[in-house]
Amino acid sequence: MHKDLLALMRAERSVRVHLGVTMAAAVLAGLLVLVQAELLAGVLSGRFTAAALAVLAAVVGVRALLAWTQGVFAGRTATAVKSALRHRLLLRLRELGPARLTAHRSGELVTLAGRGLDGLDNYLTGYLPSIAVAAVVPVAVLIRLFAADLASAVIVLVTLPLIPVFGALVGMTTKAVTERQFTALSRLGGHFLDVVRGLPTLRAFGRARHQATVIQRVADEHRSATMRTLRVAFLSSLVLELCASLSLALVAVPIGLRLLGGSLDLTTALLVLLLAPEAYLPLRAMGTRFHASMEGVAAADAAFAVLDRSADDETSPDGERPGVAAAPVDGGRPGVAAATVDGGSPGVAAGTAGAPEIRLEHVTVRYPGRDVAALEDVCLTIAPGERVALVGESGGGKSTLLHLILGFVRPSRGRVLIDGTDLRDLDLAGWRARLAFVAQRPHLFSVSVADNIRLGAPSASLDDVRRAAASAHAGFVADLPQGFDTVVGERGANLSAGQRQRVALARAFCRPGTSVLLLDEPTARLDGRSEAAVVAATERLAQDRTAVVVAHRPAMIDLADRVIRLHGGRVVSDTTPGSRLVRQTAPTGPERSGK
Repeated sequence: MHKDLLALMRAERSVRVHLGVTMAAAVLAGLLVLVQAELLAGVLSGRFTAAALAVLAAVVGVRALLAWTQGVFAGRTATAVKSALRHRLLLRLRELGPARLTAHRSGELVTLAGRGLDGLDNYLTGYLPSIAVAAVVPVAVLIRLFAADLASAVIVLVTLPLIPVFGALVGMTTKAVTERQFTALSRLGGHFLDVVRGLPTLRAFGRARHQATVIQRVADEHRSATMRTLRVAFLSSLVLELCASLSLALVAVPIGLRLLGGSLDLTTALLVLLLAPEAYLPLRAMGTRFHASMEGVAAADAAFAVLDRSADDETSPDGERPGVAAAPVDGGRPGVAAATVDGGSPGVAAGTAGAPEIRLEHVTVRYPGRDVAALEDVCLTIAPGERVALVGESGGGKSTLLHLILGFVRPSRGRVLIDGTDLRDLDLAGWRARLAFVAQRPHLFSVSVADNIRLGAPSASLDDVRRAAASAHAGFVADLPQGFDTVVGERGANLSAGQRQRVALARAFCRPGTSVLLLDEPTARLDGRSEAAVVAATERLAQDRTAVVVAHRPAMIDLADRVIRLHGGRVVSDTTPGSRLVRQTAPTGPERSGK
């Protein structure tokens, strides 16, 4: 049995209750087979009168009721386990943040959380109850057979272990081929989503037909993996059925000969012939359901691999731009922004004072699989209320520095201090509640404009939303068909880049209690008019806040009190706009501090 799933079920009280009822109903229904066989053998042999048929009918009715109870509670168990596992998976993804999720394609995660975990139905409703039945019923049948006919019981006792032995031998292959099948399914889902998202680009470059061929090839790989899995499942069923049939023949032939010879009475012969198949049936059923449940087990393995992943396993390249980590919850309304999601263990309260001091002490960040550090021995102090622009070429470490402040990335060496307290010791949820974050490519959910703006402040009123939009120069909302109630397309498809950026800024304005502003190239790819509106909104938003802005455009850089240039993961210069160099630091220098 899957130890992680069992631990999850033990941790959920409702799951324990439903699973207990499921197991009890399955075992009781299996044990009633003995009563049913006893009554049927007695009636057929004339030992019992016809009145026993009423009792037999009652036993059959009770078995049917127990089977119905088992099905109902097994379904509830499966629903509760999948919900709990999806909930934990979502929380873990939110905790890891976008900086650590780039090793997973979004389509693969969607496939895992959806179709993949749905595969647990066969495991929870079929395989687990069959284990309980296989552990109890064959033993009870053997005991009754020993009491009825020693020779037949010995044959069953000798042949019965052959079924689990052959099942285990085939099962070793089953697990491997099923894991390959689920991997192929995940790859198909991930690639298909990538193609759908990039279809305009593919059409523009004339590669749409080629990708259709690629999807066909990936689908064929999944089909081939599925057929291999089915072949193994059919082979397993053949082996188990053949083994059980031969074992029953070894029981039935001597029974018939002894009955003809007069050495065995009819009642005992019928009882043995009725009970012997019931000794093998639970084991055969367990083997069959094992193969049907393997896809769900492979999905559970993948889910627990994400859940068990260390929060320090940074895998994101620096160039990755995070959007919003939270997904819509509560009926489709977005929950909390990346700046406000739960991120770690409870720690020191982050406080709600004014603009904080942010200090990096000899910070080094290394991503697995990369020889060069994303940040190397960076020492930097950002004073309370100071506005700092980070500039430099792509891959220089700018986004990694933002991820450090957000808590998405932990340093390999060194410390990030917030008002003198190590960020690792802070309550990350409380710290992120003080942040307003605007990504270069902000993610808009397919909900209303108002719900997108109040993403980080779910309790904000419509008046608060309107004021935030006005402060962000998002006057275009009034011209939308339904104003603030207009549902935007997926990822803001029916809004321009500038409009999406101003909605993201309005999100930040809708959180007036924040004391830190983090912006990742908010004016990238905007036209002059949109850039001017975003710059003006940013200037207002940065007032009385500690602000860190990744910027390349002069208009945005001019808002900063300091301009820090990063190159190769190191701070190489520290200047003020419009002035001569304040501090020039060699790439190998140990200290690059604030003013």
